[in-house]
Amino acid sequence: MKENNPVLWNTHQQFMAKALMLAEEAAINGEIPVGAIVVKDNIIIGKGYNQVERLKDATVHAEMIAMSAASESLQNKYLKGCTLYVTLEPCSMCSGALVWSKLDRVVFGATDAKAGGCGSIFNICENNRLKHKI
Repeated sequence: MKENNPVLWNTHQQFMAKALMLAEEAAINGEIPVGAIVVKDNIIIGKGYNQVERLKDATVHAEMIAMSAASESLQNKYLKGCTLYVTLEPCSMCSGALVWSKLDRVVFGATDAKAGGCGSIFNICENNRLKHKI
């Protein structure tokens, strides 16, 4: 979905810039450089960057960490009214978690032709067979 509102576009750019800073931190730490933030009402309520190598855990992607932090912040398993900004298209694991969390929107900086779960290989986030669509 393209959004032509210049104010909204500016907001997307500002939040993506913060996600990019987290991606840089991931790269400095020897991780695949992906950063993510969760925003509700223009306030960052969760953030994360890839920590797969550091924690030796294939599930600690930037999105998963950011969503966990946001859920903790809201004290709710659902992230209704929230937007995830992530530097790389979420994989199928993360896309599934986005759907389960009932997130409103995902904004990503680059498609992932090898593992994308939001349109490149799979489109889990808009799958009509699931209970929630992003």
